[in-house]
Amino acid sequence: MTAVVDSARRQKEKYTGGQDRPLGSYLGTLAVYGATTAAVALLARRRAGAGGPLASRRKGRAPRPIGPADLALMTVTTHKLSRLISKDAVTSPLRAPFTRYSGTAGPAELSEEVRGQGLRHAVGELITCPFCTAQWVATAYAAGLVFAPDATRLAGATMTAVAGSDWLQLAYARLQQAAEG
Repeated sequence: MTAVVDSARRQKEKYTGGQDRPLGSYLGTLAVYGATTAAVALLARRRAGAGGPLASRRKGRAPRPIGPADLALMTVTTHKLSRLISKDAVTSPLRAPFTRYSGTAGPAELSEEVRGQGLRHAVGELITCPFCTAQWVATAYAAGLVFAPDATRLAGATMTAVAGSDWLQLAYARLQQAAEG
């Protein structure tokens, strides 16, 4: 066992070049994601095979194939929710244990610095990065399509409308600036 740990430490040193990178904590977040995804997939398969609410559907799959409309809804919803989680002022209390406020980053978005070490730092990087958060959001949305498709589509439509409204607000502000200047 110590040989494995020693090898992992050597690899970390070679990778980081002395920089403080929480590779073990990253591995932990990957393990949580993988275990959660596997558990959801197993639960869906078991419910489908056990005569549960999904039994009339194809085993372990979304209630109906994900078509272009669902994919578009999922894409816009994932974009909006990932930005809401990682950048919005209203969700800053959720990020506060892992970050430090450093200013604004654009219309209705904050700039925050990741703080701490190890797991705190790894979680901080995850929840301040909309690209990183998107994977978790999209996976949750896909699970929602399996277990509660109607509610998931309603939530998706709501977030898509909010994203569309955001773009209209930005366009309106830009038009106002052009008219004044």
